[in-house]
Amino acid sequence: MAGATAATSRPPSPPAAPPAPGVPSARSSPEAGASATRSPAPRASATPAPPAAKGEQDGPLWSDGSVDPHSNDFWAQSDVTLRISRQLTALTVRLKVAQTGGVSDTGAWHSLPEADFTQTVTARDGFLVYTWTLRPGSRAAAGEWVFAGQYNHEQGGRDAENDSYTITGSAGGRQYAVTGGFAAHTGGAGGS
Repeated sequence: MAGATAATSRPPSPPAAPPAPGVPSARSSPEAGASATRSPAPRASATPAPPAAKGEQDGPLWSDGSVDPHSNDFWAQSDVTLRISRQLTALTVRLKVAQTGGVSDTGAWHSLPEADFTQTVTARDGFLVYTWTLRPGSRAAAGEWVFAGQYNHEQGGRDAENDSYTITGSAGGRQYAVTGGFAAHTGGAGGS
């Protein structure tokens, strides 16, 4: 598992029970679009780094949240994209999906080596919470990575306004954090 850009977990296909025309059987890989044209420069922090109030970048961490375009009227995938500009010795990614009706876990995956992380999914306080934690002694390499939670929901467009994510990581003995959210509304197949 030395290839840092290879995905070690593949996302399962969306449920086939409800008709969902236009949903491909092989979804785009986490690597698709991974080499974005812009690369944020690492920001040197001269002061202690508290968790970012409304984040995207803190030190070596940059993040973005989006609902996968292959989501449909019954099923969705929330993607948290993380860019790391230097190796991390600790990393926790937490994705919270609000219970907007019929939300239930159908899987999760990430593009860093699977053996380096523990993964949990719990229902708590009106949210489905996906948590990925880097195992002690493991390292998260610099690069761009995706963490994805998948879930069923009631038929129709789903409001993702209350969904959020938090990422904390350590590098060089310092802690960093970024937070973010998702688009307010996601339509059915092809909508946003």
